[in-house]
Amino acid sequence: MAASRRRLLSAAAVTAALLTVAVGCGRRHSETDDQPDYRGPAGQVITVISDSADATTATLSAWDRVGAQWVRAIGPLRADVGAQGIGPASESATRSPAGIWSLTEAFGIAADNGTRLPYRRVTTSDWWVSDTASRFYNTHHSCAPGSCPFDESAGEDLGSAGPAYDHAVVIDYNRAPVVAGAGSAYFLHVGDGHPTAGCVAVPAADLDRLMRWLDPARGPVIYIAVRE
Repeated sequence: MAASRRRLLSAAAVTAALLTVAVGCGRRHSETDDQPDYRGPAGQVITVISDSADATTATLSAWDRVGAQWVRAIGPLRADVGAQGIGPASESATRSPAGIWSLTEAFGIAADNGTRLPYRRVTTSDWWVSDTASRFYNTHHSCAPGSCPFDESAGEDLGSAGPAYDHAVVIDYNRAPVVAGAGSAYFLHVGDGHPTAGCVAVPAADLDRLMRWLDPARGPVIYIAVRE
């Protein structure tokens, strides 16, 4: 997606490896307290639950598996989601992708904030590729501006994105296998209270807490859904 597609939208105008119980794009969440409706192997789950499919805000909580129970570790917090809400994602839509997606890596313009996820500090030579014709589609790629082997206008220069990407966690939607046009560059990143073009966004201090809580040894996932 072009750089403008995954950044925060102004007030006027964020396929991965699905786990054991994959959630389809039409899945709705029925738990009244937003506890994870999840039976897969992850030991940590971030739930992002909206009140309706077209809502641009959601309730975010982080949960630890303790025995057979889920215990809230962080939240509930307010999160911003796509300008078209939550549902089927694509390169032409501004929806946050409904489903369960792994969280395996992080990046940011700023220094590592203490996350245990693999962390890449990005510059203007770091891109997320949204060129659907490129073999690098929906992956990170390093190249100096003007020299990249893909259409740079259909990509996001991560180091030029501003405060939204001071810190971010990659949402592993459409990554294994990658389907051209199904959508790219979905992140959990710094928000400013406005809807996104498909990412999930929270204030910087909340994101720092979440990133420090995430433990790759526990196979964390993010569960994005609509409440029934």
